[in-house]
Amino acid sequence: MQHRPLNFTDDFVAADFFEDGSGLHVESAIVVNLSSDRLIIDDAIKTSIAPWRSAMLSKATIEQSGRIAVLKVCKTVDLGGVMFRRWDWLGNRIRSFPRQTPLFISLQDTVGEVELDPLFFSGEVAVERQLQRFVLKLNLWWSPAETDCFIHDNPPFLEVHTQIFGTGRMQKFRENDQTTLYQDVLMAPGFTHEAFCRVSGTNQWKYPWHRYFADTDAVWLAIELQPIS
Repeated sequence: MQHRPLNFTDDFVAADFFEDGSGLHVESAIVVNLSSDRLIIDDAIKTSIAPWRSAMLSKATIEQSGRIAVLKVCKTVDLGGVMFRRWDWLGNRIRSFPRQTPLFISLQDTVGEVELDPLFFSGEVAVERQLQRFVLKLNLWWSPAETDCFIHDNPPFLEVHTQIFGTGRMQKFRENDQTTLYQDVLMAPGFTHEAFCRVSGTNQWKYPWHRYFADTDAVWLAIELQPIS
């Protein structure tokens, strides 16, 4: 079973990548399905994890899957000391980022290339038709409770997020103004939200104004699909 630790794994959050998770027994962890096929869980009544979604599994065996990430919070005391563990404050990368916002990003791991239909990823079609190549990248985010993680609308890639620790919300806005909120997507450990974007052209996607808001101290996983020209 080909697998390796992701480059942001540490003593606090264990994170592993599997090229094929078939046959893996999961004692207790969050499993993220990184493929366009359903992941099948072996049991008397078989269940599944939908493409590009996730679940918290306990004493479960994966019968069939493609690529997966498996994450588990191992220690919570001092979990927030990410700035001492090679994580970077986002303001060091974006000059316009609010100086008072404590949002930190881990190292990013490039785990390979995938082929998928962007319209399938965004939920606009039920069956893949026109496949396109993407680079798949993963990283973690951390922020303390009551953090506004910056309203934006211009990611140059397809993305979804998985909650790993704590709780938060992925929020949609009509404008770059928090008073125009129109949807709150509650994020609990093991949950991956659906894609917010809609495909508007070749390598083009339109996002609503959106942000992550941390209700508690929180860690979440970013899943990015960056197009290959």
